[in-house]
This record gives sequence, C-alpha cells and structure tokens, in this order.
Amino acid sequence: MPTLAQHSSHPSRASPSTYGRRRPETTILYEVINEHLEAFLRQARERNAKGLPRYVTSELRAYLRCGILAHGFLHARCKDCHREMVVAFSCKRRGACPSCNPAACAARRPISRTRCSRPSPSASG
Repeated sequence: MPTLAQHSSHPSRASPSTYGRRRPETTILYEVINEHLEAFLRQARERNAKGLPRYVTSELRAYLRCGILAHGFLHARCKDCHREMVVAFSCKRRGACPSCNPAACAARRPISRTRCSRPSPSASG
C-alpha cells in the first residue's frame, strides 16, 4: 500500500519508507523571509508606487504558510500498520517554495511512494 514519503534527504529525517514531517520553519530561508518580508515589501512600494507584482507577494506569503501545522493539516492513519500522523497542507505553488517547486518535486519523485513495512495482500502476486 503506498504511503506518504519523506520530503527531504536530510539525515535526521525518518527513513524513506516512513513519513517525516518537513519543518520549513526551521530553515534559514524561512527565517529570513519571515523576518524581512514586510520590510522588503515596504521598500519595494517606496521605490515604485505599485510595489511588487501581486503574484510575487502572493507566492512569498504562501511560502510562509506552506507546511506549517498552524495553517492547516490533516490527520492520517496507515491502513496497514495503523500509525497515525498529521500532515501539514502545502502551498502547491511553482515560485518561491522550494518544497512545492516542480524541479524539487521531480528530484524527489523516486522516493515519493513507498510501501509500509508490511505489504498489503493485494500487493503480493
């Protein structure tokens, strides 16, 4: 039975056959954007009355919500081993988010689906 897979090759994460929640709030990129976004947007408006295009602002704000449990999650349970987990919603954007960016998704594709330690009956044969 396919399960949720690891979204990072970081060594402290779970093995590829188990889900390990990505923690974007612990990355340097997240910390920098979170701390400086409003000042950056304000400076952009000061330099140009229009500021940045709306899609840029939208992408950056979506990145700050992506993968953060406080902005939404689902509670999941493996049908085979009954392990329960929470899975944070992702932004699914193609711009600023390194997790949801298509190139990053393509790089992770080989490990995106794995099996639980116990194969389901329909998997044998």
